[in-house]
Amino acid sequence: MKFFRTTFLLVALTLLLLFLGQSFGGRHGMTLALGFAVVMNAFAYFFSDKIALMSSGAQPVTREELPRLYTVMERLAGKANLPVPKLYVIPEAAPNAFATGRNPRHASVAVTQGLLQLMDDEELEGVIAHELSHVRNYDILISSIAATIAGAITYLARMGYWASLFGYGGGRDDDREGGGITALLMLILAPFAAMLLQLGLSRQREYAADETGARMVGHPYGLIRALEKLGAYNNRIPTTTLTPTTSALCIVKPLFGGGGFSSLFSTHPPLADRIAALRQMTVLPNR
Repeated sequence: MKFFRTTFLLVALTLLLLFLGQSFGGRHGMTLALGFAVVMNAFAYFFSDKIALMSSGAQPVTREELPRLYTVMERLAGKANLPVPKLYVIPEAAPNAFATGRNPRHASVAVTQGLLQLMDDEELEGVIAHELSHVRNYDILISSIAATIAGAITYLARMGYWASLFGYGGGRDDDREGGGITALLMLILAPFAAMLLQLGLSRQREYAADETGARMVGHPYGLIRALEKLGAYNNRIPTTTLTPTTSALCIVKPLFGGGGFSSLFSTHPPLADRIAALRQMTVLPNR
């Protein structure tokens, strides 16, 4: 079911792009916008991990420095049949963690000092399993595809709007005026719809990582307790190093607010919903 939901969201983004391309620039306009977005997001796909680690101040750590973290990571990576990612620690009091990298062989996992201090062994195992699940599920690749299409939609809407202002395509003044209003609406509504679809995809991947991580460990209890702690502490301790872009990768969003528009436009589903979904899990074979 989760696979079909992910596929549906990606297809919906693609159809929105095709609709805009046909409306504004025909096949040529659509191809131009998609090509531009692919180039921009290809750069992000290959270098976003380095950007995320550098911007968060993450520092590589060795086994000698953090044997506890390495022990948990190596055990879970072995169970999941994954290469052991590179490990980093962020000098940050607020507890959090994120995974980045374009595939399992080029993956990194970063945790904050606050998380290492706060979590017991079972809770740390739940957090690491969640992050390894993002690696295992190729969430970076999926997110890059969604970002490529969403970026193309935004670029194409802007291109169509400016073309309408300058009367591209000729026609009577009344026609151009009506086309300009339509283009303005599309400029606003199309990127907004793309953003909602992209957020829906991001939220779906968080649920999937929770489930896969719980199955990797064999039970959801450590991850449930970890999420409860993360939610409580991140409401009280502001982040000092994580950027808005990096926070989208984190297991919980730093300084997130509950309810209203802040919840609607969050890249993460509500913690209460994630915890409720984990509590409903019973049989947990690793798959």
